[in-house]
Amino acid sequence: MGTSTAPAQTTAETIYERWDDALGRKDVDAALALYADDASIESPLVRHLLDQEDGVVRGRDALRHFLGVVFSRTPDLRRRYRTGFFTDGTKLMWEYPRQTPDGEQMDFVEVMELHDGLIRRHRVYWGWRGVSVMEKDQYHR
Repeated sequence: MGTSTAPAQTTAETIYERWDDALGRKDVDAALALYADDASIESPLVRHLLDQEDGVVRGRDALRHFLGVVFSRTPDLRRRYRTGFFTDGTKLMWEYPRQTPDGEQMDFVEVMELHDGLIRRHRVYWGWRGVSVMEKDQYHR
């Protein structure tokens, strides 16, 4: 018999819900509390908003700055419709699809690697609609 992944499943679901709540409230401290001290986030938005060569933010101080910039400049098309998540207990994934019941939103896939109940690595993969928002510089500056 295999071992249960129920505690890991619960941790993943908690992070899934708390991340969405922090995003919706644009609460940097609540979002940052979900990340390990040595966490990283990778996204094309890093290059766009921070004007840096690579698309990776590393460590809590840099994450705090990046999340603050993102939350303060979020365009209207960045909504939060999603329909569930996938996890094996150590990796958490979900989609923000372009098409929603209420029209379009920016499209992303979020992938988080979890360790000791926190996000260790966070990667954001952008769809064409989200990329077009970035290309048109619709993140408020």
